[in-house]
Amino acid sequence: MLQVYRDTGSFLTNSSTELPGSIIWIDLLNPTEHEKEFVQSRTGVRIPSIETLSEIESSSRLILERGTIYLSTPVVAQADSVQAFLSPLGLILTQNVLVTVRFEKFTVVDAVGERIHADETLRSSTGVFTTLLEALVDRGADVLEQLGAELDTVSRTLFRGNPSEREHAVRSNAALRRLLSQVGATGDRLSLARDVLLGLSRIAPFVISTGHKWIVPEFEVRLGAVSKDIASLNDYEGHVSNKVQLLLDAILGFITIEQNDLFKVLTIVSVVGIPPTVVAGIYGMNFKLMPELSWEWGYPFGLGMIVLSALIPFLWFKWRGWI
Repeated sequence: MLQVYRDTGSFLTNSSTELPGSIIWIDLLNPTEHEKEFVQSRTGVRIPSIETLSEIESSSRLILERGTIYLSTPVVAQADSVQAFLSPLGLILTQNVLVTVRFEKFTVVDAVGERIHADETLRSSTGVFTTLLEALVDRGADVLEQLGAELDTVSRTLFRGNPSEREHAVRSNAALRRLLSQVGATGDRLSLARDVLLGLSRIAPFVISTGHKWIVPEFEVRLGAVSKDIASLNDYEGHVSNKVQLLLDAILGFITIEQNDLFKVLTIVSVVGIPPTVVAGIYGMNFKLMPELSWEWGYPFGLGMIVLSALIPFLWFKWRGWI
């Protein structure tokens, strides 16, 4: 799909023979070869492929070529679903027009289009570019806040449950598995946000340093603010990452404790059961010359020895505080 934005509005075109005047933004969504050729022939810029935009080295993501700035960064697609994944976004910035190339729908791009319609001061290639970066950073901040809130909920459940009523339920193996799954999913989404912030953190300083001759001071200041926002978000992301690791370690520790408690119970039962087994084995041999066989109190004496041999190890474990 090819969408063209002018300084007076926007319209969708797939078959026009020429572009309208006063173009500020061309948005390509999963473009066909015909659409690529159409834009290339009328803007003079090179439309990169998805393989090129997916490169991870800085020299491939930040390019200045004949006065045109070629940029790329990963963006989270289907961000509001559990199937969220990274998809590349290409940004081609010139003094007159911004060309975006994407292969998945990003809600943030549509939101920027609405802002361009509502605010005339943004109707320039640099204005659209700056607004798009600000929207991506705002979206990243919202995601980090949401992930931080989710981790706070897990932390309260794990560490501050009611010991008298909920401890067994909160720290049962099934509950711990659920919490481990939640923290793992949060960590996975956090890694996506980290990749996006890493890509965005390189863009604004590069554009300021290479395109400052035709970037108006207002947008240069806003791009500088974007860089500072990204730096602060990176710090917060590091804090959230540390909390993810803390919760993972804590949950795994609680699971280990649960397993150790189970093995401790089995060990105590086996140790307590050994002496009665020995006593029962001795008096179960039925030798002819065994004195207790003809004793009137022999059977009660044997039962008492069995009970006493089990009770003594149990009381000793209790005295040592092992149970």
